[in-house]
Amino acid sequence: MAAPVTPPQTLSDLPESPRTLDRREGPYGEVVLRERAGSPGGPPVIHEIIANGCFLMDTSDGRSERLLVDAALNELPADRQRPAVLIGGLGVGFSLARAAEQPRWGRITVVEREAAVIDWHRTGPLSAISAAALADPRSEILHTDLVAHLRTPAGPHAQGAPAGPHAHGAPADGAAPDGTPRPDPTPDTGADAAPVPYDALCLDIDNGPDWTVTEDNNGLYSPAGLAACRDRLTPGGVLAVWSAQPSPAFEEALRNAGFQGVRTEEIPVVRGVPDVVHLARKGA
Repeated sequence: MAAPVTPPQTLSDLPESPRTLDRREGPYGEVVLRERAGSPGGPPVIHEIIANGCFLMDTSDGRSERLLVDAALNELPADRQRPAVLIGGLGVGFSLARAAEQPRWGRITVVEREAAVIDWHRTGPLSAISAAALADPRSEILHTDLVAHLRTPAGPHAQGAPAGPHAHGAPADGAAPDGTPRPDPTPDTGADAAPVPYDALCLDIDNGPDWTVTEDNNGLYSPAGLAACRDRLTPGGVLAVWSAQPSPAFEEALRNAGFQGVRTEEIPVVRGVPDVVHLARKGA
């Protein structure tokens, strides 16, 4: 059973330092949900996700997470009807919410490996961002590892364990009793079934290709990982990767993996280097 999430406080109750609402130990280490008071002119309450002591993201802005989806959609051919998008992972929900706002998307699949993050959206304070998107019949959340999902063959049905509101079961469906995501099941469509194709992959599971949250995430940015991304895309499909800083080395890796039209869009931030979205297309 999932640990209860501490109810959020009102702005006047919030201390100056972040307050922990939930802390979980899982197969990939510790993940924490915190809240703090917002700054003048911004949201009154900010929620943060921390993984293994590393700050991942918060709800203070969301411009770059929305741009991740916008840029991928804009990059697709104009005549691509009802394209399918894979968002990895769920995070604080800005990318999912943005995709659900856009009627052009036909299928919206989110891959998230942390059961705690899914719980925070389904029954916790992050539902304020994602509730409408989760209720959208185009949307589903799969509780599985993104790298495994991209590399595992499957049939014409989505892989992983559905954890969206219109799927049956508990928030951590598809997990073993200890919370470890089970491998993607292979539907009964034959051993040689083709992988599920996506028209766009919008990936935001690290602070960037050069700053991963866990060591096993490095595989996503390796030649084999980029080949798996390319193979899961339809012809002319788009790969969009969020990063906290530009990475010329990753741009070169994308070109070496056979992607075309490689470029980087920058999103200015208050301090430091801009956030970026790396964009690349699979050949037609």
